[in-house]
Amino acid sequence: MLFPRLRYGLALFPLTLLGGCGMVVMDPSGDIASQQADLIIVSTLLMLIVIVPVIFLTFFFAWRYRKNNKAATYHPEWDHSTKLELVIWGVPLLIIIALGLITWISTHKLDPYRPLDRIDINQPLAADHKPLTVQVVSLDWKWLFIYPEQGVASVNELVTPIDTPIRFHITSADMMNSFYIPALAGQIYSMPGMQTTLNAVINDPGEYQGFSANYSGAGFSDMRFKYHGVSADKFDAWVQKAKQQGGTLNRPEYLELAQPSESTPVTYYNSVAPDLYHAILNRCVVEGKMCMDQMMMMGKGDGEMADGTMKHGEKQKHGDAPAEK
Repeated sequence: MLFPRLRYGLALFPLTLLGGCGMVVMDPSGDIASQQADLIIVSTLLMLIVIVPVIFLTFFFAWRYRKNNKAATYHPEWDHSTKLELVIWGVPLLIIIALGLITWISTHKLDPYRPLDRIDINQPLAADHKPLTVQVVSLDWKWLFIYPEQGVASVNELVTPIDTPIRFHITSADMMNSFYIPALAGQIYSMPGMQTTLNAVINDPGEYQGFSANYSGAGFSDMRFKYHGVSADKFDAWVQKAKQQGGTLNRPEYLELAQPSESTPVTYYNSVAPDLYHAILNRCVVEGKMCMDQMMMMGKGDGEMADGTMKHGEKQKHGDAPAEK
């Protein structure tokens, strides 16, 4: 008997290690993630209105109508109760309606593309409070963060000021990936040749984990980065640090950085080519390669652009014959 008990004890022992894990999803540090946590709680409580009674009644009926309970009332011909039908069908229907309403509201309110209208529950966003723009590029297997307004960039380290709206423009160099900081907001995909957007805000200073939530190959498990929420002064100091310690990030440096690598150390860049993110997004970093947006702007006929403007400066109405050369 000792060995089976020991075996069961050893099997359950790893569960004790979970006591050291933080419930960051349910106790986040950003307003968007906090609203998402509230949504999880409300939805779960609504569903428990049905789940708890069903589980309780399952055990209750099994106990009450057990074989040796001769006192239990038994009506084999019973087949209908209007009151029970109203409860059985009415309560789940009301819960579904409530969940549908909550889903519709939260889908629009927490849309990652929707600009923020508040810093937190007690602080609305001022009309003149401009968001901080961060361009995010997922690489194999690392993260590149470009700060176009500050003119710096970093690899595997993200720093933003607290209580400041952040607008992430997210794309991928090659492989589809997923950008996720549980303390900040929900995950959002990064895809090559496409741009996704995430609006969020961090309210509490601290160091948080960021990672890829979408398998992308051999180095996926180490595709993590540190996210620091800091005061405005500390953010300015970090920008100055990047400008003093970093190198340049032009197209040749980016092409070298984009080569697959694992466990890439934090790297800073004190200058970034102005059109680099546009070139990454449109898959034309290599000199001489046509960008995707240029190809999409090419219309029918003799180099006609989307607005009807010809490449040689003339305009042509749809349906007219091309001008003679």
